[in-house]
Amino acid sequence: MPTIPATDNLVEVENVNFAYDSRQILEGVSLDIRRGQVVAIMGLSGCGKTTLLRLIGGALLPTRGEVRVDGKVMARLSHEERFALRRRMGMLFQFGALFTDMSCYDNVAFQMREHTDLPREMIDDLVLMKLQAVGLRGAHQLMPSALSGGMARRVALARTIALDPMLIMYDEPFAGLDPVSMGVIGQLIRRLNDALGATSIIVTHDVAEALGLVDYVYIMSAGVILTQGTPDELRASDKPFVRQFVHGETDGPMPFHYPAEDYASDLRAREA
Repeated sequence: MPTIPATDNLVEVENVNFAYDSRQILEGVSLDIRRGQVVAIMGLSGCGKTTLLRLIGGALLPTRGEVRVDGKVMARLSHEERFALRRRMGMLFQFGALFTDMSCYDNVAFQMREHTDLPREMIDDLVLMKLQAVGLRGAHQLMPSALSGGMARRVALARTIALDPMLIMYDEPFAGLDPVSMGVIGQLIRRLNDALGATSIIVTHDVAEALGLVDYVYIMSAGVILTQGTPDELRASDKPFVRQFVHGETDGPMPFHYPAEDYASDLRAREA
């Protein structure tokens, strides 16, 4: 399996471009994520955050540049090698994405049954241990339809950590949650990362919650990294785009509208 010399970084993204056909999504993106850290990738909707997460996870490959995970260049791996590496990653999808026709227990047990030869008794112990970690051991027999949004996200988190991954990725883990559930999920992300000795990447635009739990932050806009730093550095920054994003200001250099022709000119062209 192709590797590069070991470093303190678990993830290295170097000068990465990515496009869907002719639509450029990422351009010249570079970032490093150190082992053991919880790192946030933040930015406005549509700026390329989730695409970057999919590149790190190996679901997509860059059109230029390199993505390295645990010293391995994703684009140089065979199909089998890439899937073997992905089995050491966990992914919490937006809104949980639980299997609706499986109980909480079976959702968490799914990966263990698919990817290990563990005996049923050990799987039973491990599933209940993971559900205990997120406070839902008592709900193991419930179906997803019987869960609240926050509970479903916690079961999905238990499924994410089922195989003790080295890298845990979260795609908008706070979306649609009430303040209490949001706080619970945030504390679980931090606590589980530290307990497992894992590394976590959180893609989010929830500034207040993310800055309260992460070690480092990258802020993106229109497919590029605008700035980076610790939460304290970003809160104290006097850069206009950082101040706009961190404090939710409507006026600033970060555009709200997707690039388009002048609206008045477009209307006149339609009338012609």
